[in-house]
Amino acid sequence: MSPAPAGTLPPRPVAPRPRALTEALLRRWPLPQPGEDADKESRGHVLIVAGSHEMPGAALLAAVAALRAGAGKLTVAAPERVAQGLALAIPEARVMGLAETRAGGFAARDSDRLAPLAERVAAVVLGPGMLDEARSVAFVRALLPPFRQSTVVLDAYAMSAVGDAPWGQPVVMTPHAGEMAHLTGATKAAVLADPLASARAAAQRWGACVALKGSTTVIAQPDGQALRFAGGTPGLATSGSGDTLAGLIGGLAARGATPLQACAWGVWLHARAGHALAQEQGALGYLARELSAQVPGLIHALSPLRPAPLRQRSSLPAPPPEFLPK
Repeated sequence: MSPAPAGTLPPRPVAPRPRALTEALLRRWPLPQPGEDADKESRGHVLIVAGSHEMPGAALLAAVAALRAGAGKLTVAAPERVAQGLALAIPEARVMGLAETRAGGFAARDSDRLAPLAERVAAVVLGPGMLDEARSVAFVRALLPPFRQSTVVLDAYAMSAVGDAPWGQPVVMTPHAGEMAHLTGATKAAVLADPLASARAAAQRWGACVALKGSTTVIAQPDGQALRFAGGTPGLATSGSGDTLAGLIGGLAARGATPLQACAWGVWLHARAGHALAQEQGALGYLARELSAQVPGLIHALSPLRPAPLRQRSSLPAPPPEFLPK
């Protein structure tokens, strides 16, 4: 590019056009596969920190989704008064009850109880169903430092822990337009008017992979690369749907997907599960709790398990298609 004439500003770099998130793309970008002698730890340990006395089901939805996405081991941290119920509802999980604030949020002082898990946890999902935004922010900020080597999926109130500087670790954020407006100070109308620009600005500002959810979902990287997915269905606009998506992304990250790959696959699987249920039950009225059961079959159809010996397995996921960041 030739230099700008004296006295003028240089032209602004043109951001690459967003790429369509399609089945064909994902077939060329298969998920990491376990080795033949893989155990549950090597398949990926995911930690779900979620729920409240008003929304205990959010933790359940995210947790089950993470397992259905292929994670091998699950730990759920939930407020003390709902932990026992979750343990009975999710027999596959280790469930830890944490201290609560008066308003039902997580107390920051109890974040230390989760720190010993950091060496073993590949992905953390934080936020579904949380209450008490201000104190939840303090809890999230206290929790994150030990988990710098884990991919962290922030949803709902956990996203309010953002600051002015980029995150210092792999982070996925999953706002809808209203949450993006709350985080950035923009109006919801402005976010909806240009979701691509909103997602790119947030991704660059916070150094995160941002999935801006909507009828068209935009996934943006800090370097401006973006994916656009317009294959959703109205039935997905239902209570608990976002909790399920956050869990799917966390489960995919736990099994070795990068933040971008986990987001791309999670968004597609979530939407295709909705389409499958719509064909069985009708466009509206299926439940978020029903989405996760569709996921293993969808993954198998696109990325069938062809296990290689563990000693031959790379610790990294398959390289992305040539037009996505490496």
